[in-house]
Amino acid sequence: MKPSKVLIFIPTYNEAENAERLCRELSALNIGADILFCDDGSPDGTGEIIEKLAEEFPRVRTMHRAGKLGIGSAHQEGVRYAYTHQYETLVTMDCDFTHQPADVQRLLEIAGTGDCHVVIGSRYMKRDSLPGWNLTRRSLTRFGHFLTVNLLGLPQDATGALRVYKIGTIPQELFNRVRSLGYSFFFESLFVLHRNGFAIREMPIALPARTYGSSKMSLREAGRSASRLLKLFLASVRRPDSFLLSSPLPPILAAELPLQDPQGWDAYWTRGQEKSRRAYSFVASVYRRLAIRRNLNYFIHKHFSAGARLLHAGCGSGQVDSELSREMRITAVDISLPALESYRRNNPGAEAVRHGDILHLDDVAGGSFDGAYNLGVVEHFTQDQIVQILREMGRTVKPGGKVVIFWPHRRATSVFVLKVIHRVLDFFRQGGPQVRLHPREISLLKSRDQAREVVERAGFNLVEYYFGMRDLLVQAVVVGCKR
Repeated sequence: MKPSKVLIFIPTYNEAENAERLCRELSALNIGADILFCDDGSPDGTGEIIEKLAEEFPRVRTMHRAGKLGIGSAHQEGVRYAYTHQYETLVTMDCDFTHQPADVQRLLEIAGTGDCHVVIGSRYMKRDSLPGWNLTRRSLTRFGHFLTVNLLGLPQDATGALRVYKIGTIPQELFNRVRSLGYSFFFESLFVLHRNGFAIREMPIALPARTYGSSKMSLREAGRSASRLLKLFLASVRRPDSFLLSSPLPPILAAELPLQDPQGWDAYWTRGQEKSRRAYSFVASVYRRLAIRRNLNYFIHKHFSAGARLLHAGCGSGQVDSELSREMRITAVDISLPALESYRRNNPGAEAVRHGDILHLDDVAGGSFDGAYNLGVVEHFTQDQIVQILREMGRTVKPGGKVVIFWPHRRATSVFVLKVIHRVLDFFRQGGPQVRLHPREISLLKSRDQAREVVERAGFNLVEYYFGMRDLLVQAVVVGCKR
């Protein structure tokens, strides 16, 4: 029999009622896959059942472990087995028929035709995908999805086990960086894949309530998963490059001429470890991920289609671009090299990263972009400079292309809060140097009329203006269409 290039991995614990039926249904698909059962010493006789199946089915393999050592550690065993035996594709799934054998065939078809490294069966792509789930379990599952989306930047179903890994294109070292032994293995492995720029696709599935028995995830395990998620988030803020492999990131394209940085952005992006600013940096990072990223994604998706070529002019650290850099072809430009290094780490999938001055975008191909955007930038420039920035952005976009700028309003909640904080810091500095948590905001937006005046001077028609609760009343969104 010709060796298979596909391995289906199924961990088991007390699955005596399911293992044989699942094995027969998978074998009936005739997809030429080997099946590896990994049993954790099930007291109900599952181990004996899978041994009998291995005698009957030539493609069935078995693995036995001394006891219940954790679902994550079982998946790590499956990954190691797949690499050791030189499989090209690894499928993982549960044994309790919450994952349907027919879905395996669909996942493999997508993996075989798509330009991706991982395909996931997603519970969140269609309505009524959790039939039979009670309200408590459904709510907890969706809350977990909310956390992985907003803290780890993973828009996919990051906690499900139904996956296809094209391990022939993924270095084994990547999985060695995953430390979780429990259910958190699923989101941690996906997080590491994502941070290293591997392409992840999804396929909608329905996930019925467990066919036999009850959920095996205890409250203690849920607590451990939440703790691991928080640790991953904190590590991604403090040491964003700690998850990266040694493979090269997109190079930073150097500017042709030396750039002047009168506003001191290099110092801003390198001072984050000063004690007086650590708390601010942490809170700002959380806010960017939970509010600004959501706002950015909404308006970019509203005005541009998937695959659009976009310029991020004044990109900073790129903490909010993680989803867009996978869906759009983004060229990021900033005057600060430390900021660009952070952008590369946070967005390995960016099309290009360029060292440049947004007031003079001479090195950026003119007229080649579908649109351009920035956020947290224009408030640091005079109104005449903002017009110049927009004109430069406009020069890079096609006729009819759009620019989207996120411009903090003078009545923004953040303006009030930071003003209070700075006054408190000034009070306690006792004659020492002034502490400023961010560069001066000299051009906070006053009104829609001001936004219209600026974009029209720059050669655009104002097509949308928004200032509201989507980002907790911080940035006005100004969208202009190139005339």
